[in-house]
Amino acid sequence: MHETTAIAPDGGVQVHGLTKRYGKTTVVDDLTFTVREGTVTGFLGPNGAGKSTTMRMILGLDRPTGGRSLIGGVPYARLRNPTRVVGSLLDASSIHPHRTARAHLAWIARSSAVPASRIDRVLERVGITDAARTPAADLSLGMRQRLGLAGALLGDPRVLILDEPLNGLDPEGIVWLRGLLKDFAARGGTVLLSSHLMNEMQATAEHVVVIARGQLIADVSVAELAARTSGTVRVEGDGAAGITDSLTTRGGHVDTHDETPDAFTVTGLDPAEINRVAWSHDVALRVLAPTGASLEDAFLTLTHGRDRAASEGQTR
Repeated sequence: MHETTAIAPDGGVQVHGLTKRYGKTTVVDDLTFTVREGTVTGFLGPNGAGKSTTMRMILGLDRPTGGRSLIGGVPYARLRNPTRVVGSLLDASSIHPHRTARAHLAWIARSSAVPASRIDRVLERVGITDAARTPAADLSLGMRQRLGLAGALLGDPRVLILDEPLNGLDPEGIVWLRGLLKDFAARGGTVLLSSHLMNEMQATAEHVVVIARGQLIADVSVAELAARTSGTVRVEGDGAAGITDSLTTRGGHVDTHDETPDAFTVTGLDPAEINRVAWSHDVALRVLAPTGASLEDAFLTLTHGRDRAASEGQTR
């Protein structure tokens, strides 16, 4: 069974006004967001945006200057058996080079009161059973990433916090990890995932939190973020023609490109607003998707000029 007595019914991650300063430099600045259960949430930002520091504060590794972070409504330090609540991977290289993969997991199991029987299960789940007796120093970066993921999964947690877990994985490994994380979320788990691979993030995450210079600049679904950039949304559905006047009244511009009036594009409104209009008219939409923009386009648009490197290390 999971260690649940120390967690609130909501097993998500809550960040409230989180702030971290080093002297006069503010690395994380009054950050507030929620990572919901059953969702893979992408954590995005330029280099130096404060992502890793935020993750370390959530996991109790760095003390915040202000604010707080909670896992299921409880600070990490108050979880009675944290390994069984949250699994994390922040640095795949932080494994003793002379320990074998099995010995590394055995050390985690002993220190976390996790049954040793879990070791073989997670080795198999991450696909490194054949490397169980291999010292960490002899593993490739991709294999070390898999071993780090095995450690994160060892306690059968309900929350995963992963910092750049795609680094070093080959294309097959990336597809494998995407499936693992989606399955984990589909079973009710909570995932906070950082990565610089925007195309893969778009294929894996349902929601994104974007920060720059330690400040929140977006907390939206992947589809909505892309739509903000493209400004064009594809709409299809039986009876969809009946909502075009309402969309126009709300400031949208409707273009019909197909023979059927029930398929068109809208600019000037985001998908959420279009969906609300459709529901108010009892119209079920088959297609409601941004066109002409990717998550990478949206990310670059949002963060342009906000890179910490251009701010002389000072967050304002």
